[in-house]
Amino acid sequence: MKVTKLCTVFFLAITLIGCDKLHSPGNWPTFRGNVQHTGYNSGNAPRKLSKLMWKFKTENGVVSSPVVADGMVFFGICVNSDNGLYAVDVKTGQEKWKFKTKDFVESIPAVADGMVFFGSDDYYLYALDVKTGQEKWKFKTEFIVESSPAVADGIVYFGSCDNYLYAVDVKTGQEKWKFKTEGAVYSSPAVADKMVYFGSCDDYLYAVDVKTGQEKWKFKTEGNVVSSPAVADGMVFFGSVDNYLYAVDVKTGQEKWKFKTNGDIDSSPAVVDRMVFFGSDDGYLYAVDVKTGREKWKFKTEGMVNSSPAVADGMVFFGSHDNYLYAVK
Repeated sequence: MKVTKLCTVFFLAITLIGCDKLHSPGNWPTFRGNVQHTGYNSGNAPRKLSKLMWKFKTENGVVSSPVVADGMVFFGICVNSDNGLYAVDVKTGQEKWKFKTKDFVESIPAVADGMVFFGSDDYYLYALDVKTGQEKWKFKTEFIVESSPAVADGIVYFGSCDNYLYAVDVKTGQEKWKFKTEGAVYSSPAVADKMVYFGSCDDYLYAVDVKTGQEKWKFKTEGNVVSSPAVADGMVFFGSVDNYLYAVDVKTGQEKWKFKTNGDIDSSPAVVDRMVFFGSDDGYLYAVDVKTGREKWKFKTEGMVNSSPAVADGMVFFGSHDNYLYAVK
């Protein structure tokens, strides 16, 4: 196994190091790359640290992960004097526009239908014009929105810490339905086969009909489900703070297998080539067989791995609390 580790100083720029150009297959327009949250992209990945393309200065920490679409990089900012969303040119690193909110932006944006959607700790989900940054509409919840939205078939799905999952019309911002849980919804929904899958801090993973918002099934764990699910191969994969990664049947919600680690699993899994990749607070990145849940390998770091891995061009990229970004092959 070959390993490259990079100190995570530049954060935004690091995703663009060593790439002469970003091809359209390399776009990453939403959390985990697609609405199924598989964490896989077929575009080229940097094989070595060749040069710094650019870096963009902010006033404080960038907690929101960047997404890439339409020739721009979109990311949120968490600083009292400058909360909001930035759009930066993917080739030059020059600011295209910024949009101010009244509180932190930790939600990861999603780009679809000519708009960028994101949540804020000011209780709103926002929809902006992707080219100009002008507000199209905003939707008010009853608490902070840190869940990252998923957009499918004209609907935006997202969770709020007011315990609800919301479905909102892309064009108008009008509520289509909302689904109540008994805990905060930090988990970002995955959409597949006319269902929305998401976790809640009431310890359940839920499957809800995309059109009606009616519950199809729910699966009980022994801890909060902050990890965002990935849907692939007829299964839903997700972690819980009970230290397990679960695989459950997409149609029935029946457990297929579970894999135990020695720490909470906040990391959202990536599913590629019949393997599931995820991190744990025990400091390891794991690779397990998609069908059996048996461990293929694990890689040790010196800190918790809350980062959700991304897979491209035969490499797995992930971060650790030991201050490194890793590329494993």
